[in-house]
Amino acid sequence: MKIVLASGSPRRYELLKMIGIENFEVIADTANEVLPPGLSPEQTVNKVALAKAKNVSKLCGDDDLIIAADTEVYLDGVPFGKPVNEDDAVDMLKRLSGRCHKVYTGIALIYAGTVTTGAEVTTVCFRDISDDEIINYVKTGEPMDKAGAYGAQGRGAVFIERLDGDFFNVMGLPICRLTLMLKRIGVVI
Repeated sequence: MKIVLASGSPRRYELLKMIGIENFEVIADTANEVLPPGLSPEQTVNKVALAKAKNVSKLCGDDDLIIAADTEVYLDGVPFGKPVNEDDAVDMLKRLSGRCHKVYTGIALIYAGTVTTGAEVTTVCFRDISDDEIINYVKTGEPMDKAGAYGAQGRGAVFIERLDGDFFNVMGLPICRLTLMLKRIGVVI
């Protein structure tokens, strides 16, 4: 069995290594992500993760294990994807400042004819952030490839007052949920 991470995210790569999965291939899904309308956040991230897994599975063997994920930030039910530019990142961070929001990650696994999905949610509360802090943070470039325009594992950590749920979910891959899903399909790491 070959393990394939269907993501170009360096954070997901590092998290798999952290839990002892050493030998895996990275095949990032290059299709544009489109959030399907009319679905709950859990359904949305599951559907996008599954689309990524299915796209990558076309490049893999039938016995390969495909791991895909999608992470979205929601404030008041509105999704905050990756910022399209610095102004968008500034706007997102201003809206998140002093408020709690939810981070959803969907995981999709394809293995030996079995397809399974699952979602995790974590509540993240930001302290009040000054305009200068936001502008300086955005200038670092860190927020530009992250849903919600911040990295909890990087400089964006200074904005987080508290969180409720899986910290690794906020990084893009809820480790506990992933290992339980793998266990259910007979893959023990």
